[in-house]
Amino acid sequence: VKYGRMRTAFLSAAIFLMGATTVAAQTPVIVELYTSQGCSSCVEANELVETLAARDDLIPLTFTVDYWDYLGWRDTFAKPEFSERQRRYAAKLAPRGVFTPQIVIDGAVQAKATEAHKVDRLIEAAARAPHDPPEIRFIGDRIAVGSSRHRVDAEVWLIRYDPNGREVEVRRGENRGKTITYRNVVCELVRLGSWNGRPASFKAPESRHEGLETLILVQERGGPVLASLAE
Repeated sequence: VKYGRMRTAFLSAAIFLMGATTVAAQTPVIVELYTSQGCSSCVEANELVETLAARDDLIPLTFTVDYWDYLGWRDTFAKPEFSERQRRYAAKLAPRGVFTPQIVIDGAVQAKATEAHKVDRLIEAAARAPHDPPEIRFIGDRIAVGSSRHRVDAEVWLIRYDPNGREVEVRRGENRGKTITYRNVVCELVRLGSWNGRPASFKAPESRHEGLETLILVQERGGPVLASLAE
């Protein structure tokens, strides 16, 4: 019990100090690809992510969706929560609804992933945009988020993804007979809680898989990414 109280006091003090500190951090641009193994036009988009993954000023993430499974091939990486995340973006960014392959940049703008030049322009614009992110730290098994100058309605997300390439041999559907390589495939997506601009901490669940990278996002509900931290 005494250890638990000391640990809680330490965590509270750390969050307080974070809230009192102004941080001028350079946040990497977060590039989310929404794709599907059953989508014939998505193969080119996967190659784009492979190129982006070589850069150190951004973090590309591959979210595979499940709503094309009816075409004949069940996506082996897809989860309903990935499709739901894309639908939340669509409410603000794509009024005609979800589609693949789609790129979402910093949760704020979107483009067809096949339009590489447009994607590059949007990434460069996002990198130049002013940032005033709250500080984020890993403290033991918890994530501490500092304060903001403004009251916000945001969420804290934990994303775990495989930084290595994954090959999939598609046996049915539009991509039948093709072997497709995917990079930075998202395996776990967990909403840790809400954040209103005041210092707070959140417990990080243990990973169900080995060899994954961990990324924390603080972002407005269904909207722009405010801050990120990679472990």
